[in-house]
Amino acid sequence: MDIQLIRTFLEIVAAGSFLQAAERLYVTQSAVSLRVRRLEEGLGRKVFIRGKSGIELTPAGLRFERHARLLAKIWEEAKYDVSLPSDYEDLLSIGCQYSLWPKLGGRWLRRLEVAEPKVAFRVETARPEHLMHLLIQGVIDIGILYTPQMRPGLGIDLLMEDTLILVSTDPKHGQDLDDRYVFIDWGPEFATAHAFQYPKFQSARTTLGIGPMALNFIVDQNRAAYFPTRVVKPFIDEGKLHIVSQAPVFPFPAYVVWNDGSDSELIARVLKSLKACAQEADQEQTDILKEWNVDLVERLTQYM
Repeated sequence: MDIQLIRTFLEIVAAGSFLQAAERLYVTQSAVSLRVRRLEEGLGRKVFIRGKSGIELTPAGLRFERHARLLAKIWEEAKYDVSLPSDYEDLLSIGCQYSLWPKLGGRWLRRLEVAEPKVAFRVETARPEHLMHLLIQGVIDIGILYTPQMRPGLGIDLLMEDTLILVSTDPKHGQDLDDRYVFIDWGPEFATAHAFQYPKFQSARTTLGIGPMALNFIVDQNRAAYFPTRVVKPFIDEGKLHIVSQAPVFPFPAYVVWNDGSDSELIARVLKSLKACAQEADQEQTDILKEWNVDLVERLTQYM
């Protein structure tokens, strides 16, 4: 079986249409259609029904989906297994969102290196949509991110509640959003809550995606924006950023997502370790908020 056909099938399932799958795979829609036709010819069954509202899986397609995820996973494991040093018995592929790596992902990896001496690790940091893509394709076993998507074959669990706070390079910055404010795209939930708390705010001149670039831009260009508490703590401690007094704050939950096709025993062990790290990080955030401003914790409860 051509692994390219498997990946195309899974991408169509995730995207919900041939067109969106083609955009994600950086190929033409006709190329996607050709791959599906080749897949169906190989299986001897139709896997998709195309309608006005998008695509649906046929009964055969529904049955094939589970096998497709497993095949994609086996292929990725096979590629890395052939290059795995002889001292190790297993490989764990981890994905972590940029903003969660410094205080959670890195800490977890250090703990895993001690607790799992026979396991090798492959780690990738990326935006949430890319991490979901890798999880769906079976490229990574487990991911840590803020805005996961429910997908068949994936398990999801809440890790911790992060907090988005408004920070500025100006210690006297008011709570109103002026032309120095930069909107950081923390996902649709944040956008909805932000619109509710700032009903008179139309739009920011500059919008940035999440990642190191955004934080560096805010600091270098003397701007203001919302960031997770644990991400901006070093900058606040150094006096490069300041919490905007009395500005609304927003809960921002972090999740762990894992591939059900991965080694269940290994996943169970590393999930337990990850949740222990998350509890430590959660407690640190609570201590940080209390240290900076007790009222900040009280304001958070208004929007949960």
